[in-house]
Amino acid sequence: MPRILTVGHCDFDHGNLSRMLEAGFAAQVDRAHGLDDARAALHARAYDLVLLNRILDRDGAEGLRILAALKSDAATCDVPVMLISNYPDAQSAAVAAGALHGFGKAELNTPATLDRIRTALAS
Repeated sequence: MPRILTVGHCDFDHGNLSRMLEAGFAAQVDRAHGLDDARAALHARAYDLVLLNRILDRDGAEGLRILAALKSDAATCDVPVMLISNYPDAQSAAVAAGALHGFGKAELNTPATLDRIRTALAS
């Protein structure tokens, strides 16, 4: 069973992501709201994928800053991360910073998104 951590998503979006991941991949989905609890979760257990919001819902932090912090930490740098954003420039910046190409909320449950997640989980 894959374990996936969502970071910075509101209740509605986290619920949609969780339902998609549980139904499509039988995944265990955990949640973090910011860098500190994401780091704590990633240090406490192994995750197969992190789904990071472009702008965190609670404090408005930029997802790219969270990505940079995770990629600079020896304990978390190898965990695959995807940015959740409908903006192509944000996706490009995330990939340049070490993330896998992610997807936007408008693309939930599409075959292309499911394939991207499947590929990420297989690596």
